[in-house]
Amino acid sequence: MEIEIHDRLSALAHPKRLDLFRLLMRRYPDSVAAGQIAEALALKPNTTSTYLNALKSAGLIEQTRSGTSLQYTVALPAVRDLFDGLLGECCQNRPDLCLKPSEDPIMTNPDRVMNALFICTGNSARSIMAEAILNTEGNGLFRAYSAGTAPSDGPNSSVLELLKQKDYDVSQLRSKSVDEFATADAPQMDFVFTVCDHAANEACPTWPGQPMSAHWGLPDPVKAEGTDAQKQLAFQQAYGLLRNRITAFASLPFETLDRISLQHKVDDIGRMAE
Repeated sequence: MEIEIHDRLSALAHPKRLDLFRLLMRRYPDSVAAGQIAEALALKPNTTSTYLNALKSAGLIEQTRSGTSLQYTVALPAVRDLFDGLLGECCQNRPDLCLKPSEDPIMTNPDRVMNALFICTGNSARSIMAEAILNTEGNGLFRAYSAGTAPSDGPNSSVLELLKQKDYDVSQLRSKSVDEFATADAPQMDFVFTVCDHAANEACPTWPGQPMSAHWGLPDPVKAEGTDAQKQLAFQQAYGLLRNRITAFASLPFETLDRISLQHKVDDIGRMAE
């Protein structure tokens, strides 16, 4: 049975279902477990299931199974069809009416330094490491920053010690809120990366200049359990994965990639496992 536009709009009309849909859009192309969705939106499991079923029935999201966990992701072709129907396919003939082009392209000239912001919840470990790595390994192309949605009192001591051992400058590293980067006088970002699932599930500020965004999630080394050696290994592994991703990112041919191709590249980097 063909799903009509009004059915899809009806599914999105409920504010909590819309919040859920927006969460999955923020996480696209990744899939998100039902339990993680419930936790992020402070919903009961049965309520979450009801909302997910409504969006799935409307064809707006897709469900897959990973072991015993149900995973959900946005059904992007259906979402595109919805907007095509709403806008009367005007984008095929009058893209100026439907698309708001960026006023600040990713690569305006080869000498421009691009700004990148790494976000996690506490801004004490993963995002701090990413900031330090990109500022050092970025070939002079980037100025990196980090922030947290619920920032800690300061960077984790194990992170600072690890970075010092690897000869990174830690003198300017501090934990801070994403709100610092949402003000009119804040640096305008070209890239915004979330490095933890919790931060990726939250609604962040609307960044000026349409920065490119991607989710580069990895486990939180602060939560590692076991012996001291096992805990230290967790920090080393997080550092290694971030460094590999950032090295791949900094090596991209920014001057030759269009925006869509570049988005696919940064999404792929976020799925690097080692």
